[in-house]
Formats: sequence, structure tokens, C-alpha cells
Amino acid sequence: MDLRDLRYFETIAELEHIGRATERLHRTQPALTSCVRRLEQACGAPLLEKSGRGIRLTAAGKVLLKWAQRMRFDVEDARREIGDIGRGLSGHIRIGIVPTAAQFLLPPAARRLMQQAPEVTLKTVVGLIDALKPMLRSGELDLMVGTESPDEPGFTSQRLAEDEIVVAASASHDVLRSTPTLRDLTAYRWVLQPPGAPTRDWLDHTFDRKRLPRPRVQVESTMLLMLPALIAETGLLSFISRHHLDAADNRSPLREVPLKETTMRRRLVVTYRDSSYLSPAARLLIDLLGEVGRDGLER
Repeated sequence: MDLRDLRYFETIAELEHIGRATERLHRTQPALTSCVRRLEQACGAPLLEKSGRGIRLTAAGKVLLKWAQRMRFDVEDARREIGDIGRGLSGHIRIGIVPTAAQFLLPPAARRLMQQAPEVTLKTVVGLIDALKPMLRSGELDLMVGTESPDEPGFTSQRLAEDEIVVAASASHDVLRSTPTLRDLTAYRWVLQPPGAPTRDWLDHTFDRKRLPRPRVQVESTMLLMLPALIAETGLLSFISRHHLDAADNRSPLREVPLKETTMRRRLVVTYRDSSYLSPAARLLIDLLGEVGRDGLER
């Protein structure tokens, strides 16, 4: 099988449409059709079948796609590993990272990395796990830093730190004038992530278990880094990492609403494909992220 045919096949499988694949790949439709026929002849089985106005993979096509991706990873990893021979701590690291870790974990780790390996370059993608994991799976990212999730075949994770998510309010909020209960929090309005986000679902279920109304959400935002400013400016309650709150700074505009029932503990982990090549620089970054997690985030 030709590696170029396999790469074209990956794109056709992703788009489920040969016409759109021609636009992506800048190849003619007859060229891509011939590519599929060569692969089907080599495999001895049909790889695609019609589905509405598009196409979909057959069972054999799904198997070939899995091996095509693995072969591409192997070729790319071989090139990177060969290129790293003699270069030492240099090269390019592509890392996906959730917002809290991007704000509090990555900057000190990157500073240490640049001190020890000044020739290394970084590409960072900040997002939520459901957006980052497909990028890691497809080979667009080398590493992903996010919250711990159930083990998934093909991935390896290492623990970096623990984080606590708490209810937060502006320093002048009425809720801080007494010791509130969970029921008291139902009287106020909130700014939260949309349903489906792990922290939002956890908080909603906390109220469900006590048979209380869920938080009344006045503002929904997927931009986690914006939440502290929204809390301070609007007077709404929210649910954010404790690392956004500086209890020692009386000038801080935010305060934690201390309530054991609404304290969510989670682990931050770094994840990578277990069969992928990790450069010396990437392994160093993993070590440094762990150091920062132990030295800073867990104090």
C-alpha cells in the first residue's frame, strides 16, 4: 500500500465525501477514486459504501482507517525521533491544556523549560477535554493536560496535581454576611458553564441530591478565564477553581463561599498516546509540569 493513498483515505473517511476531500487535498475526483480502488484491491474488500448524499466506511474500511492512522503516527514519530538524534533538548512540543491549568500550571513549567532547553518551541491550544482529546487522538497534539477521566485504550496518563472547585462570589456579596447553607444558595443567580461541562453537571447534581432547585443561571459562558471577571462585575455566584481566589489578599475582588457540600475535588493529569514517540523535550516538560503541580498547586 502507498502511504499517500492511505493519507488520502484518512481524509475521505473523515469528511465522508469524496467531493469535499478533493477540495481539502487539491486532487481531482478521479484521482481519489483510483486511490480507493487501489486500496480495495490490496485489501480484497470494499472500503466505502453510499450513505445518503455521502459515503461511509464499511467494516473493512474502519479497520483500514485504524491502521492507516497508526502507520502515519509511526512514520511521523520516526522522523521526529531521527531528527532528535544529536539535537538534544530542542524541537517543537504541541500541547493542549484546559483553562485552569493553562493559567496556573503551564506558565511556571514553561519558564523552567526555557531555562533548561532554550531552543524548544511550544504550541499551546487552550480548550475543554471534549475538544482536545480528538486532536490528541488524531496526532495534532503531543500532550494534553486536563482533568482525570476513566482510562481509555490507546492513552496513558500521569497525575500532575489536585485542584478544588468552589463556589465564589464578589467580596461584597450578601451571601458572605453569614454562614450559608446549600439551600441559601438557591436564592441567588449564577454565571456557569453550559450543561455537559463536568463542573456544571457536578454542581447541578449536588442540588439534585438534596432535592433543591438547581442554580438559577443568568449567564452561561464556555470561556472559563472570563468567569472571575464576570463574578466581580455582575455580583453573580459561580463555581471556579480555588486558585482564582487569593484569600491572603484583602484587595482581591473575589471570595470563596465556604461550604463543604459544594467543594469539588479533581485531579489534573497529562495524557499522551501510549504508542507515540515523545521527544526528550516533551518528557522534560511532563516532568516540569509535575514539579509545578507538587510545589505549587497542592500547597
